Amino acid sequence: MSTPFSNAVIRQQFAVARAQGLRAKEAAESIGLTEGQALAAHARPQLPDLNAPWPDTVPAVCPLRSQWLDVLKSLEPCGPLMALTRNETTVHEKTGVYTRLSGNAQVGLAVGPDIDLRLFLQRWAAGFLVMEPGTQTDSRPRTSLQFFDARGVAVHKVFPVADTDLGAWHRAVATWVDSAVQGVFNPALPPEAKPDGAGVNAEALSEDWAAMTDTHQFFGLLKKHHIERQHAFRLVQGQFTRPVAPSAMQQALYRAAFDGLPIMVFVGNPGCIQIHTGPVQRIEPMEMNGKRWLNVLDKGFNLHLREDLIAHSWVVEKPTDDGVVSSLEVFDAEGELMAMLFGARKPGQPELQGWKDLLADIATLPELEAEPALS
Repeated sequence: MSTPFSNAVIRQQFAVARAQGLRAKEAAESIGLTEGQALAAHARPQLPDLNAPWPDTVPAVCPLRSQWLDVLKSLEPCGPLMALTRNETTVHEKTGVYTRLSGNAQVGLAVGPDIDLRLFLQRWAAGFLVMEPGTQTDSRPRTSLQFFDARGVAVHKVFPVADTDLGAWHRAVATWVDSAVQGVFNPALPPEAKPDGAGVNAEALSEDWAAMTDTHQFFGLLKKHHIERQHAFRLVQGQFTRPVAPSAMQQALYRAAFDGLPIMVFVGNPGCIQIHTGPVQRIEPMEMNGKRWLNVLDKGFNLHLREDLIAHSWVVEKPTDDGVVSSLEVFDAEGELMAMLFGARKPGQPELQGWKDLLADIATLPELEAEPALS
């Protein structure tokens, strides 16, 4: 689907929005486009010199060949990179090496000690090498790899950091540039329909829930019963789930930081889930321009979550062969999953007692205690 403007007009309007301090996603949306559409309008026929100063004030964009898993595999020699995965309300940034990648054209995994990803590659429609002007102290262009779904919504991004081997980075990214590729998006595509749960058997759902032996079976359970995540939570409320206040996310992060408790922080979108495993230390809420952000600002891991957009929070328990595994899950008003927290664990290990204690101290939300189960 074509954009309503010429590429020249898009570039000009995007530059004006960026000059006003808007991030790329916000700048694109301010002119009625998705981020992918705005970047595609900056496509160049040839790869510029990645080491030379970038003379323009607008980005240069080079489309990539669509062997997404191979692209990510090629990044290991670069050393540390920053992986960024976001949804509409939450941004997850993790620094590490892209290693231990596996999968196929449809799905993939990265299970390195720092970069831990679940990749739903069938959702990846286009990728770009993006070059932006350098800084006053380093005139070389700032580069990144950015991947988008069919609407032009970002699913994953990769950025060099101070310790990146820039020579290896430049060689790797140049390998995948292909000027013959066209980045075409259709933001009007209808969203994937969510199951309405009509006619679901709450008793059968509860029985299947109780029979789980692995947390990964939960997705199959939802599919079997044709039910949306929070609808399922409500049907088993009081048995496996309980609603908690929106402040539970901040409470949990502060408590984990204070106790030195290692946790797992999941943030995802339909194309990628990104995971941090380890402690969190620097928890900094911030209010800016009427938006309330809950931030984790640690070396190697940053989280930015719109706390003011949390509409529902749940403590969820799932039976496994290793005992009950519990999570704290927060959703926005549209029912979209913003982020999940777990206690740090590996398969074959029981849940940390400190995580159980932390969740036990989060009070059930009084006004939802007596909410009738949906049917």
